[in-house]
Amino acid sequence: MSEHKKGLIIIYTGDGKGKTTAALGLMMRAWGRGMRTCMIQFIKDKRGRYGEHLAAEKMGIEVIPCGDGFTWLSNDIEKSAALAQLGWEMAKEKIISGKYEIIVLDEITYCINHDWISFTEIKTWLDRNKPEKMHILFTGRKAGNDLIEYADLVTEMLPIKHPYEEQGVKAQPGIEF
Repeated sequence: MSEHKKGLIIIYTGDGKGKTTAALGLMMRAWGRGMRTCMIQFIKDKRGRYGEHLAAEKMGIEVIPCGDGFTWLSNDIEKSAALAQLGWEMAKEKIISGKYEIIVLDEITYCINHDWISFTEIKTWLDRNKPEKMHILFTGRKAGNDLIEYADLVTEMLPIKHPYEEQGVKAQPGIEF
């Protein structure tokens, strides 16, 4: 296990692309240092086979999608909320398992913003249960001020230019998924 002084609370947020990609980069760097990592994806459809799933599988990095896709398009918001709760239960099990140094809670800010998972519940639970040296990384747009205040490190992704907005180029394999 790699030695570090403090388990950090990290946030990648903002309206720009790249939050999940940056989290995957952090996981890959940690994996290269012999650290055990896990990502729980709160929005990605559990039936999906995205590029990060294929790569993580080959590397032996755990990436677990547990959502039902783009929840803002869902016909069954209650189901999306229930899946988010199941994802949080899974995350808690992973956090207390002692098997990981880094856990990514990918796109969890959407779940917090939709009131599917309470930030107060997350903070209270982490304060009581998170191993001292474990890093927890939150991703997603619109991280609230309470989450930002709780964090040790916050990075905001800002959109400058995007091929869809500028040229109508749709999402491409290997770039967006």
